[in-house]
Amino acid sequence: MSQYTLVFHKQVEKDLRKLDQSILYLFEKKLKQIIQNPQIWIDLGNKYGMNLSGFKKVYFANKKYRIVYQVQDSEICIYIISVGKRESMKVYREAFRKVK
Repeated sequence: MSQYTLVFHKQVEKDLRKLDQSILYLFEKKLKQIIQNPQIWIDLGNKYGMNLSGFKKVYFANKKYRIVYQVQDSEICIYIISVGKRESMKVYREAFRKVK
């Protein structure tokens, strides 16, 4: 099995700058788990009128934060589109805005 490559949306860097060091550490640990088996996490689908079909989510930091990503098997990459808190569906709204 080939190793997946991580690809980040250009605005994810902005998302990551908002996180403190301890949360970044947990984010990096979760990324390693995603790379190991990207298909096992939760499919999003249509969430509150936002069509995020084809994207997955994974929790980290005691379910306070989410990573929204897409597995692109044809390119053997994992496309990270959004990282943030679930509060008020913010992480999902950001992801939806980025894919439009």
